[in-house]
Amino acid sequence: MIVVLGIGPGNENYRLQGMTKYLSKADIVIGSKRQLMTIPAVPASKKMALPRLAALKTYFEEHPEQNNVLLASGDPLLYGIGTWITANIHNQKIKIIPGISSIQYMFHQLELSMNDCYLTSSHGRTPDFDFLLQHSKVGMVTDQQLGPFEIGQEIKKRGLHRKIYVGERLSYPDEKITQYDETTIEQRRYEMNVVIITNA
Repeated sequence: MIVVLGIGPGNENYRLQGMTKYLSKADIVIGSKRQLMTIPAVPASKKMALPRLAALKTYFEEHPEQNNVLLASGDPLLYGIGTWITANIHNQKIKIIPGISSIQYMFHQLELSMNDCYLTSSHGRTPDFDFLLQHSKVGMVTDQQLGPFEIGQEIKKRGLHRKIYVGERLSYPDEKITQYDETTIEQRRYEMNVVIITNA
């Protein structure tokens, strides 16, 4: 069995109650180095560094008898690894445990309603900005290839005006949330970021 365990935006205070029972029953807990460091209660002998997806698929297919727990940042089914698991693993039972997404956390930090929000991601893909910018509120997970600055340029290119909120390292002690618009957005490296775009 595979349990895909949503562990929230980072800080353990934002994890859902009940996740510990899945960790306690796990034969192996798989995650990134950062994720594994956040669960010190699990012994090192049960921890496995997250391999490339092809190797992860092979591992799961070869160990269907184990209780495997796969850690997922944020919510596993909001542009997370939960979608990949359900599409690629077919020889065993899968259970997906939700977590608080970084986008959800960011909206709450801004005290901004998520109602009627369009959710998307630029991880490994280029969004349709003509479609995206028709929405009054957009929540977006970004990467280093298409991040806050590039989003600002897409807004500017279309002659639009938007508020751009950038949240970096959300829920961690060095969390940073900054408000920009398409003319003030900085061209720099943004750390583990989420972008929220609203009509100005």
